Amino acid sequence: MLDVQDLDSKLDSVRHQLSSIPEATALAELMRGRSDVDDAARDARILVTDLTEEQARADADVEQVKARRERDQGMIDAGSISDPKALERMLGELESLARRISDLEDVEIDVMERLENAQAELEHRSAALEKIDTEAAQLEETRAHKATDLQAELAQVAAERQESVQGMPEDLMTLYEKLRTSKGGVGAAALHRKECQGCRLTLNAADLAVIAAKPADDVVRCEECDRILVRTPESGL
Repeated sequence: MLDVQDLDSKLDSVRHQLSSIPEATALAELMRGRSDVDDAARDARILVTDLTEEQARADADVEQVKARRERDQGMIDAGSISDPKALERMLGELESLARRISDLEDVEIDVMERLENAQAELEHRSAALEKIDTEAAQLEETRAHKATDLQAELAQVAAERQESVQGMPEDLMTLYEKLRTSKGGVGAAALHRKECQGCRLTLNAADLAVIAAKPADDVVRCEECDRILVRTPESGL
């Protein structure tokens, strides 16, 4: 019975280790943080796309007005306009076009600066994602390696446990499992030097006398914690 209890305790320990591998916890935390970085990278990517389109429009607007100015200037330079009033109007329009070009170039520069900042942000976020993914891959590799070892250990201990329970009375195992469930995983404990190893309390002389008088194959229970008590040569009876 003590062998079964020892193996069950070991199974519990291995299962706990399997469910709480440090790298698994670190990986889960890392991936939660990655979600925020990924959202920021997505927003930066959208902004870069929008600003790239906006810059293309700003460039086109500047080029369109410049083309009109060049056309008008060309007409003036060629002497195509002989009417003084028409020439005056065109000269005024050239001044207006120059101001318009200046305004549009200011817009163009502003968009360009914002696009450069957005691209820098995207590069920063992309680099952060790459770093996270590299770290995540390393954590996953370590986690998987530890999990494989623990699963192999779990299978080995489970096989040993299966061998240990062979031939054990069914009613005894039912009682043991019930106690294990209600007693924090320990359903059977050794009686060692008059002390129950389950609750660590020393039995009184009367209880020890009752236990000593019982046949060796009788199931003995601790009067304090109700666990199955296993008698050994070191029980102190």
